[in-house]
Amino acid sequence: MGFSHEIITEIDNIWQANLNHPFVQEIGAGTLPVKKFKYYMIQDYVYLKDYAKMFALGALKSTDLATITQFSKILHATLTEEMALHRQYAARFNISEEALSSAEPAPTTLAYTNYLLSVAQSGGQAELLAALLPCMWGYEAIGKSLVHSPGAKHALYGEWIAMYSSSDSGSLTEWLMQKFDTITAQQTSTQRVHLTTIFKNALRYEVLFWEMAYQEEKWDV
Repeated sequence: MGFSHEIITEIDNIWQANLNHPFVQEIGAGTLPVKKFKYYMIQDYVYLKDYAKMFALGALKSTDLATITQFSKILHATLTEEMALHRQYAARFNISEEALSSAEPAPTTLAYTNYLLSVAQSGGQAELLAALLPCMWGYEAIGKSLVHSPGAKHALYGEWIAMYSSSDSGSLTEWLMQKFDTITAQQTSTQRVHLTTIFKNALRYEVLFWEMAYQEEKWDV
């Protein structure tokens, strides 16, 4: 078992909170109020603009061509496939691409993206991967868990579930996990504690992001 799975085992309570959040479960049931999904879709688009930069930083911090190429491939998929789905949803909600691109981040979105970029810029490739993995791995796990749910046939949520349960999504996530496990195989216990903390914090933000969307979080001032 690689270090990535060791972390998940250690923080299983947070992992389960991510998989079982009411926002996620109501997508699966097809009962999530559309206005909550609309709010989520806008904030997730804002989030993805910064999340995509993580893959660019991954390529920058890489020394071999194969790794640079793979990070570039994930960056391209994020920009052209994942964000394209959000733009399609926006069109269905009569939201222009300009309005979508200029949307203001909610407090949790801003805090989460700032944390990810801070870790990626100040740390090495191991730190960057520890910050990246909770989002991609979590979405893949959620997509697969919902693939046979009523929501998979829902007119609005079916496309979302199909995106994150796809084999393409799974293969990209698997590569990130294997890369992380390879890098961390020979690290000290102190280094592993440090990386576990990063992974744990990013996963906590994943749970907070669902809650933000479920509550349609707004700035108080």
